[in-house]
Amino acid sequence: MKYFEVIFNIKCPAELMQDARDLLAAMAGEAGFETFEETPDGLKGYAQQTLFDRAALDGVIADFPFGAGIVDYTVGEAEDRDWNEQWEQQGFEPIVVANGGLVIHDGRHLPDTSQLAGQPSLSVEIDARQAFGTGTHETTRMVCSQLLELVPRALQGAGAPPTLLDCGTGTGILSIVALKLGASAALGYDIDEWAVDNARHNAVINHVDERFEVLQGDASVLNTIDRKFQIVVANINRNILLADMPLFREKMAEGATLILSGFYTEDIPLLESRACEMGLRLTGQLADNNWACIRLE
Repeated sequence: MKYFEVIFNIKCPAELMQDARDLLAAMAGEAGFETFEETPDGLKGYAQQTLFDRAALDGVIADFPFGAGIVDYTVGEAEDRDWNEQWEQQGFEPIVVANGGLVIHDGRHLPDTSQLAGQPSLSVEIDARQAFGTGTHETTRMVCSQLLELVPRALQGAGAPPTLLDCGTGTGILSIVALKLGASAALGYDIDEWAVDNARHNAVINHVDERFEVLQGDASVLNTIDRKFQIVVANINRNILLADMPLFREKMAEGATLILSGFYTEDIPLLESRACEMGLRLTGQLADNNWACIRLE
């Protein structure tokens, strides 16, 4: 997957720099950026080349509240490298979600249950190989916490175990969590072939590969799927969620739940409005460090 690296130079007093960085990162999400890192003079932002919207970025710069001419930027191709090289070489410490309801770990760092309040109800191993989703990010943890509530609730009902649609599956972690909780099947897709291979690998090491199908492509692959799902999850950036929500809605079974994350709390009204157009209503929301997760039914 090819990325642009955009270097933002922010010209403002030192005492306002952090506020300017935070505001710019929030606003630039409209132009397709996935992540940022701070620099002494501002920010570096990273966007997939196919999703980068330069016109939208120019609009953000022109409307920047700190004033015209405060921000300028240069665009270059990001180094084509393994973005999770650190995870592959060093791994990550076990991550506890929902007060011990779930522990996520890699193969190098096994969970120490003696340090937890009680025995975790679920343990998931993730090897990240050029794919997003180890559980370290706020959005992943929030979606996992929603699944810890929804899947057991569905199993207590009179119907069959739920099925899951995982939009932008990354490492496959969300599908794997749902399957290990008792979901009967999961279908995931991702535009990145590395992510597809990684998700399949993680399904094998968690012994759920027979119930987890992974496809390569964007949301258009859903046009080839003729079944519906009780739970649909999408942890992607705001603009993709807004564009693809009609396809998500088409694949929701009657009474299904849609879980969305990957955006900021200030984006909730926009996403809720889009969902309402399709007959969905907001039934829950979470926030962590200004990242948001919403549940729609």
